[in-house]
Amino acid sequence: MDKRKIAIVTGAAKGIGEAISKKLVSEGYYIIAVDTDKESGKELVNKIGSDKSKYFCCDIRVEKQVSDFFNNVVSEFRGIYVLINNAGIIKDNMIHKMSLDDFESVIDVNLKGTWLMCREAAKIMRKQNSGRIINIASRAWLGNPGQSNYSASKAGIIGLTRVLALELGKYNVLVNAVAPGLIDTPLTGALSDEVREKLIMAQPTKSMGMPEDVAETVAFLANEKTKFITGQTIYVDGGKSIGSNL
Repeated sequence: MDKRKIAIVTGAAKGIGEAISKKLVSEGYYIIAVDTDKESGKELVNKIGSDKSKYFCCDIRVEKQVSDFFNNVVSEFRGIYVLINNAGIIKDNMIHKMSLDDFESVIDVNLKGTWLMCREAAKIMRKQNSGRIINIASRAWLGNPGQSNYSASKAGIIGLTRVLALELGKYNVLVNAVAPGLIDTPLTGALSDEVREKLIMAQPTKSMGMPEDVAETVAFLANEKTKFITGQTIYVDGGKSIGSNL
């Protein structure tokens, strides 16, 4: 199998991760779907085909699980070309009400987990002298009330992306971030109609994005024809990052 068409997607089972996985499969990639939700992970493989994907259960917060996962991938597939770090959690609250556990758990998944995945991928991509790392950040890194943990984790991802672009560029490894804004996912679907409408009306486009909008951007950055973009953050947010509460 051509390692240039092997892509790892974390948090692959639902929402944006599922959309990314389906989009890359449509462009000829073989997807290695990583998720802690075993049922949803296996369901994803059934949807897109066991000949085009494989599911791995891996807790990206745990160093040994991440190391063992990459060892298994290299043993079976001999290399990887694309890593998409999409897995993330949200535990919102104003800082005076936020517990240390809620802060640490978000940092552990969103930032530490992404760092662990990047570290192991970097070892492989340096040796093969090629690769793409795409980190899913968020427009929230610019700041959102009630998201001191989440915003900090996503700001860390953008800093990590820039450092890795500098470290890995000479090995033909490009590292970029995608920062989604208000996207129609199960998370936003749980909001009340009133809250959703307020969020939509705060958008310059007066609309909500779809997971497929993020997937299209990821596919662009993953494409081997995209050779001179690295260290960048591309916003998929309907312009919210350049205009607040319009």
